[in-house]
Amino acid sequence: MDVLGDVVSRARRDELADAVAFRHAPTGRHVDYRRFCTTAWKVGNFLRNEGVRGGMDVTVAAEPTTETVWTLYGAGLLGATVDFGAVHDRTKALVAPADRLDDYGAGPRTRQIAYGAEHANPAVAYFERDVWSENPTEPPDRIAPEGSLLRVADRTYSHGAILTAARGVVDRYDLDDTSAVVVREPLAHPGVVAAGFVAPLVAGGTVVVPDAETVGDLAIGDGPEPRTIAPDDVF
Repeated sequence: MDVLGDVVSRARRDELADAVAFRHAPTGRHVDYRRFCTTAWKVGNFLRNEGVRGGMDVTVAAEPTTETVWTLYGAGLLGATVDFGAVHDRTKALVAPADRLDDYGAGPRTRQIAYGAEHANPAVAYFERDVWSENPTEPPDRIAPEGSLLRVADRTYSHGAILTAARGVVDRYDLDDTSAVVVREPLAHPGVVAAGFVAPLVAGGTVVVPDAETVGDLAIGDGPEPRTIAPDDVF
């Protein structure tokens, strides 16, 4: 696996199928690999219809929900760069909760996408409705490992850098298809993206967003898990 799209390929969807890829404990949502991969493809196709292409930026709310994680993967499938920070002059699309979308101050050149509820402005796309109706096939884009995937402040991280860091976490902590990796740090950190939202899926395990009672196998950040990793130690 050299680029993010390899993690959600058709072969992996079919191989891992009913295994749980993502568990969001606060809402009780469990997403299996079949649905996780297929929805990532649909998000990529949806973003393309919103005007996103390779080399463009997509600003995403820095909260670990199914919508934001699917946007990370969907944008990655197109060769776009995900920024979990502010809207800037490179931002082609913004994905954020409906009740906080206006806080970003996006201009007319940025396509706005709300999740959680429909936005009062009918020109704003509604993630849950519009992604559901998309084509459930892998986007055809060819992405190079050196292509940009993540922007944090003024630094970018390539697909290859994120996947290399993720594989390092898998090897260092012996992650496998039984591993539950609990994300206890903000999504905007590159170490959290690589270790928390890519490494578990590379291993065929489960990404877990915790509630107060959650205990997994490995924590990204401090937690009650038997093993922990600090985001700054991932790269």
